[in-house]
Amino acid sequence: MSPFRWIVSLLFSIQIYIAMALIGLWYLIPTMINRENAYKAVHGWCNWVRLSARVMLNLKTEVRGTPPSEECMIASKHQSFLDIIVIASAIPRPKFIMKRELLWAPILGFYALKVGCVPVNRGKRGSAILKMKADVMAGTSLPGQLVIYPQGTRVAPGDSKPYKIGAGLLYEQLGQPCFPVACNVGLFWPKRGVLRKPGVAVIEFLPVIEPNLPIQQFMKTLEATIESHSVRLMEEAGFKG
Repeated sequence: MSPFRWIVSLLFSIQIYIAMALIGLWYLIPTMINRENAYKAVHGWCNWVRLSARVMLNLKTEVRGTPPSEECMIASKHQSFLDIIVIASAIPRPKFIMKRELLWAPILGFYALKVGCVPVNRGKRGSAILKMKADVMAGTSLPGQLVIYPQGTRVAPGDSKPYKIGAGLLYEQLGQPCFPVACNVGLFWPKRGVLRKPGVAVIEFLPVIEPNLPIQQFMKTLEATIESHSVRLMEEAGFKG
């Protein structure tokens, strides 16, 4: 590992969190007045991360396929923080199912709630999905594109974890189209550690899965689609698992 690249990666990580604080504070009062400004803050920061990664690290980010703009569910492969950033930058009204602990993160927690993210307790995702259904039925859930990670956690390239039935239950309850997303970002921005690698990190929006499939059929289709396309993207980037 090059000491220079490690130092640059560290400086990159420091500056993106400084940028988060600055952008978050800039939009704080406007967001309190009008929630729409929260999306400007989220997109502004995510686009800054993508730009600074390109300039500082020679790490380019690419969005393939057509990001949805309608009410929908997005089920994505999750390899690192970078896939969250790129997805959030690509869709107009991103909201995520997120760990409840993140609510306590300065800036991040405030904006997560403002854009409609759903905090869940570890091991209690089933109850969170039921609450989401109740919110939708009551009309209190903010409109947007709901992003869920069906494996429930970050999965490093080459590793495997089962797809959890919660994604299928949410798909059934919402009655909305689901857009699978594949990625290879973990090859360049790993699950853990400071080092970031140069290259082209890709997320790809795949053909929509229409609503009203049986849950088991949906789960099989979702897993096969995301995994096969993620493997293809990683192989394209030179990964041999």
